[in-house]
Amino acid sequence: MATLLIKNISQLVTCDDNDRLLTNADIYCEDGFIKEIGQNLDVAADETIDASHMLCYPGLVNTHHHLYQVFSRNLPQVQNMELFDWLRTLYEIWKNLDHDVIRLSSLTGMGELMKNGCTTCFDHHYVFPANAGDLIGTQFAAADELGIRMYASRGSMDLSKKDGGLPPDSVVQTVDEIMADSARLVEKYHDTSYGAMHRIALAPCSPFSVSAELLRQSAILARQYGVRLHTHLCETKDEENFMLQREGVRPLEYMARLGWIGEDVWYAHGIHFNDEELRLLAKTGTGVAHCPISNMKLSSGIARIPEMLELGVPVGLAVDGSASNDGSSLLEELRVAFLLHRLNSSRLAPTGYDILKMATRGSARLLGRDDIGSLAVGKCADLFMVDERRLELVGACMDAKSVLGTVGLRGAVDYTVVHGRVTVKNGRLTTIDEDKIAFEANKKCMDYLNK
Repeated sequence: MATLLIKNISQLVTCDDNDRLLTNADIYCEDGFIKEIGQNLDVAADETIDASHMLCYPGLVNTHHHLYQVFSRNLPQVQNMELFDWLRTLYEIWKNLDHDVIRLSSLTGMGELMKNGCTTCFDHHYVFPANAGDLIGTQFAAADELGIRMYASRGSMDLSKKDGGLPPDSVVQTVDEIMADSARLVEKYHDTSYGAMHRIALAPCSPFSVSAELLRQSAILARQYGVRLHTHLCETKDEENFMLQREGVRPLEYMARLGWIGEDVWYAHGIHFNDEELRLLAKTGTGVAHCPISNMKLSSGIARIPEMLELGVPVGLAVDGSASNDGSSLLEELRVAFLLHRLNSSRLAPTGYDILKMATRGSARLLGRDDIGSLAVGKCADLFMVDERRLELVGACMDAKSVLGTVGLRGAVDYTVVHGRVTVKNGRLTTIDEDKIAFEANKKCMDYLNK
């Protein structure tokens, strides 16, 4: 039995059902789960951390990423493009993905996430070049190497340029191929147990790169296996116009006709929903992964997050791919989300604490998980801690619940704990050699970009 005791936490933000803030608190963990929270706990543990100057939070939960894009960020040729042109340009790079690109970009992207307090990563991988190997298995192996909780997806595309889609022919597959591999991956990797480290969702890329039949069959298969559904939706006006022209309906109505609505569905972005559509999302429990930095970089728009929260739409936070974000930090996303909605919505904007809960409890809800997202007895021991004595936090910790949104955090967190295991200590990853991986990743990235 592996045990961990964190003692004398200065301020513990639980994000629990009662929004408790505890002071001078201890957390005792056994085999990855929280067994006790209290003061002066008299227990022996394999490892003890003195947290007497620490702010402690539930681990952040990332609900939408494209880890392979770590190797195509900050490219000058796409910096001023919007989504469709951006995709057409980058697909010519992404079609050269291979096992090593996926392994090293996954280690790099998830490593950065963990250094910024993230303990669960959902990745939306939908580019499968022929003969590239088991890319999803490669991602899970990288996650295990790092010690992060991984929620992968079997993404897909079946419409290439010749079919009216955006990607090249070499990265699309037939519906039959996609369904067969989806079933294989779910059977091999999806773990339904409480505290699972591995789960799988089915995630066709977007309405403009997949057929109606692929969307329909994915929904049927997902419900046969009891897994969740995810895709991009209502990200840009170009997408809306594309769907109106091709299908004669708005994107959400199109998806609803194909079975893509309900508590087991969440969409990335969700910027261009109208009032009626927001009410439908709330009524059906269909969720939205909010990606503010990506939406800003690609000039896609501002999601109507204040209205969504008011209506009860499930909302989580996400970094999106590193090619449209240029980083993998949910802490940065958290502060940008707070500031963006203050600018756009003034008094109606969510507070810093509201945004924190979006990145923890809200994100966990999108993934269908009740074992993460808050700190309470029985939950997974997923958390991160920040030393409140930092120069950057002087005078800022009177409101520990909101400080990550209002003030933000510069630099890595001090500790990240995933399933009771310390994965970041003193701002450095404990499970891999960061310098070695960075060297290997940079070398592979240059080779990949110069193909």
